[in-house]
Amino acid sequence: MILLANSEAWPGFSKSVELLKAGRHGIDAMVAGISEVEREVKVRSVGFGGWPNMLGRMEFDAGVMDGTTREVGSVGAVPDTIPVAALAHEVMKRLPHVMLTGDGARRFATEIGFGVDETLYEDSKRVWWQRLEKELSPEELAKFPDIALAPLSRTITDPERVRDTTVFLSKDSLGGLNVVTSTSGWAWKYPGRLGDSPIPGAGFYADSRFGAAACTHTGEMTMRCGTARTIVLAMRLGHSLEQAIALAIDELRELKDGFLAGVVIHALDAKGNHKVVSLNCEEQIKYWFWDTDLPEPEHRFAEPFIS
Repeated sequence: MILLANSEAWPGFSKSVELLKAGRHGIDAMVAGISEVEREVKVRSVGFGGWPNMLGRMEFDAGVMDGTTREVGSVGAVPDTIPVAALAHEVMKRLPHVMLTGDGARRFATEIGFGVDETLYEDSKRVWWQRLEKELSPEELAKFPDIALAPLSRTITDPERVRDTTVFLSKDSLGGLNVVTSTSGWAWKYPGRLGDSPIPGAGFYADSRFGAAACTHTGEMTMRCGTARTIVLAMRLGHSLEQAIALAIDELRELKDGFLAGVVIHALDAKGNHKVVSLNCEEQIKYWFWDTDLPEPEHRFAEPFIS
């Protein structure tokens, strides 16, 4: 058994490990762990600790994928809901659809008994408004929110404030490879923005026969390249884990226009190998790893790649 996650997964990583040891399905174990991350205010990229959109509203994204069946559940831009990874799992289990967004996702949450949560952390609200005061004129502040938001997208949107989607990847006791993701997205994003976290093939993908991958940081890039699917497909075509990731990085480096920044790739193959690579990230990236040969989870350094 294996569990791999980004550095911000610390509030729930050990819980997922214990559930995997107890024989739980990988998605069940990871959703339980990621739910702890979503409730932790010290994690400023996910759940209650995350940052709001331009209007000061929280919108959450999440996805789950069962690599054995290749079933997927996904939700995007969900309001008033902290356990969004659990909600994505319910989409997979209960509906013929893969993805629900916005008010439709919230309606589904209510129908199946999810509570309506207070999602805007007071400190996030304070910092959000201070940024608006810095960027807007007194006249614009007086009219807010009835102003054009698009002109602000290059100045107020702050991908640097948020460093990580939370991604969990596992190989469970049955040998299944699975992925779970959750994020609050970029700080001050345009309302309705989705990154790669809820997009199968971009931010996450799993196929138990070959491998699994998940990405963090600049989702706009991995959506353009289908990065997670590229890695798994390359392994299906006979490439090693290292070769598959190198191919995905080459595709990302070919992008010359649009918003370009850092990307972190987390990946497993069906043989039990793993690799975490950071592309163009100024900070040193770390991740969590556990397998049955380790007495405790280890906090390790990713392999940096500077183009």
